[in-house]
Amino acid sequence: MNDYKTRAELKGDAKDLLRGRWKDAVLLNLIPNLILLVVVAIAAGTIIFIFRESVNSPGFTDPYTYDNTGNGGGSGGTFSGLIGTLISTGISFTLLDWYRQPSRVIRPLRDAFQVFTRRYLLGCFLIWLLISIFTFLWALLLIIPGIVKSIAYSQAYFIYKDWTSQPENGKVSALDCITESRRLMDGHKMDYFMLQLSFIGWGLVGLITLGIGFIWIIPYMNTTFAIFYDDLSKGQYYLEENDEPGYQPDADGEWENF
Repeated sequence: MNDYKTRAELKGDAKDLLRGRWKDAVLLNLIPNLILLVVVAIAAGTIIFIFRESVNSPGFTDPYTYDNTGNGGGSGGTFSGLIGTLISTGISFTLLDWYRQPSRVIRPLRDAFQVFTRRYLLGCFLIWLLISIFTFLWALLLIIPGIVKSIAYSQAYFIYKDWTSQPENGKVSALDCITESRRLMDGHKMDYFMLQLSFIGWGLVGLITLGIGFIWIIPYMNTTFAIFYDDLSKGQYYLEENDEPGYQPDADGEWENF
């Protein structure tokens, strides 16, 4: 018997959670991303300034070398992608906690940057790194396998968060989280993909409103995806007070079928 929530039910739960507290959700999603945008803009401006100074220097003989290699742009894109992922993960962690504890007080800056703490930073970075490598390798075959695998790995950050909430787990392996995400998503990848597609209409609304609509659309989407994980996992990785320890990662065969 399928006891998982439908897309309509997941979205309904998200709307119920956000009702009356849209301000918290908007600030949680907006402020960190504005800060990221400013940092990226400053970094890009600095790179451009340095490059122009190099071009104008007497010893510079090949003004096309930088553009042809593309190394500067690639490095900057990778760095901003990493920081953006870490911030988005912190926001998603907060939304998951909020869903589990609806009366939770939201502190936008502190909560959104919670990944940049000793508890989460290294593990989330390793998950990002491994997912990037695995997805790239699968994408070398064809684009579709890369997309499928990225969906299969999509719950790894949430699993890492829940496993680290159990002190008896000790050090949590990033690879175990990715492997477990793949197992958890077996039979549910299409559900997740269709949930993503269901927001296309809202994406068009965001474009029509010149991006203003995304101020509310992105929190709505992120909340729905956090609820999707909570519904799919059924609390098997998460310990509430007085719960018994849940799933323990099995190291055997962890590299198989990555």
